[in-house]
Amino acid sequence: MLDVPTPVIAYLIALLLENRSLAYLLVQKDGALSAWGGKLAAYGVGNLQKGKNAREQIFFLEGLLPLDDISLFLPRLKTEEGICADVHMFPSEEGDWIILLDATLDEMQLSLIQQHANESILSQEKITRVLNQ
Repeated sequence: MLDVPTPVIAYLIALLLENRSLAYLLVQKDGALSAWGGKLAAYGVGNLQKGKNAREQIFFLEGLLPLDDISLFLPRLKTEEGICADVHMFPSEEGDWIILLDATLDEMQLSLIQQHANESILSQEKITRVLNQ
């Protein structure tokens, strides 16, 4: 186990809270929502009811729960509000935890890189065509 000093842990937590719009959900193995918190409204999640089926309240959970003792990571999942979220899911004794972290900036950066790569390919193809004429 990595021994991480308390100030480092505190810094990382503050960084997550400040820059990544941390939100979380706890879902029982029978599908009932038992706890939640953080900036869920940023992801379009609201009006949650404790004890009700989580998959009926949160669209992107459909078909993913319960977890079979394995963790699951869904990078850059797009919400109905257009926010990209990194979704981390992991089982525990209390139930299945779902953590949402804003990945909109990552998605924008990846999109710009992909756009630049596509433009470079098109330019190279154009040069090749001109040289082959």
